[in-house]
Amino acid sequence: MNQPYDILIIGGGVIGSASAYSLMKKDPGLRLAVIEKDPSYSHASSTLSMANIRLQFSLKENIQISQYAMDALDRFSEDMAVGDERPDVGFHHEGNLFLYGEKEEPAARDSLKLQQSLGCPVRWWTPDQVREAYPLYDASPYVGATFCGRDGFIDAYSMLMGYRQKARSLGARYITDEVTAIDKDSGRVTGVRLASGERLTAAVVLNCAGAWAAEVAKTAGVRLPVIPTKRQVFAMDPAKKSDRPLPLTILPSGFYFRTETGGLILMGWSLPEDPVGFDFSWDRERYMDLMWPTLAEFVPSFDTAKLMRGWAGLYADNTLDHNAILGPWPELKGLFLANGFSGHGLQQAPAVGRYMAERILGLTPTLDLSIFTPDRILENRPVSEDGIV
Repeated sequence: MNQPYDILIIGGGVIGSASAYSLMKKDPGLRLAVIEKDPSYSHASSTLSMANIRLQFSLKENIQISQYAMDALDRFSEDMAVGDERPDVGFHHEGNLFLYGEKEEPAARDSLKLQQSLGCPVRWWTPDQVREAYPLYDASPYVGATFCGRDGFIDAYSMLMGYRQKARSLGARYITDEVTAIDKDSGRVTGVRLASGERLTAAVVLNCAGAWAAEVAKTAGVRLPVIPTKRQVFAMDPAKKSDRPLPLTILPSGFYFRTETGGLILMGWSLPEDPVGFDFSWDRERYMDLMWPTLAEFVPSFDTAKLMRGWAGLYADNTLDHNAILGPWPELKGLFLANGFSGHGLQQAPAVGRYMAERILGLTPTLDLSIFTPDRILENRPVSEDGIV
């Protein structure tokens, strides 16, 4: 059956649903459909993440994206209300704490200066100040840290469902199916084909397929430098609990951890050898041999702990520069991309959804995110950013 739409969104995760919400809010008359193959979201990257929201980036546009996200999350319950239902993302402002050695300090100081110039409440802490705030930490090997108490974590599933339900209430249609191909003719998109055999027509197709983005784009002859990289999270229960919530704490090695409800500790570590592919298995030996010893060295009182569970999710990793790819694909009219977030998609969804709606509808963007243009993929022109986590 040939279904005519104005806009088709491939992928109903947090980016796709935030884009659907923003489009329907700006133009309630749109005929818009979101195609999502897994409405349970059991493999969605955002719901399998540690759901961090932070201002501490070293690129101006990424900081501004997060500033908007903070504001949007403050009013999320009100903005996403559908009838009497008001989603609660449970924003825990426990902070983010980045530690630095001598090698990392100059770049950290530059990033701090930029963050503060944009009005972010980020501070430089000495090792003594770190120990004063978090007595369990052994900060002696480091020269200092940056801390932002506005940073924190949210309930990712509630955020995703909030956008999805609101978009549906505004008229977006959600279709449970899988896109097998993007159709095109004479240099422009004409719609998509589905695994069910149905064909949907539209003049605009927005790729929000997350870790599957490159596979989807390839069906239209578009090659994206986006790979599905497995990232693992472990939850352990320390014998000695902290007497206060611990922020997301990031060591120079890239190892990070934070407290979770019930006194559990969540930890992760993005490593160069992490496998590429659609694999959701997790490795207990990785925790035992690598993660726990690293944590116990920094928090000696955590040397006795019980592993409670683990899981794996996928980064939609942009191998060019680990930053988002946003906007129209210059070689195929009507194809728009919101891909390659490399672990930052959840916190960037509010601003990206608004930006994609503005670009698709031909409006002047509220926030200039042209630095993330897809043109840079064709030109092999990476965005430069220090300290990517």
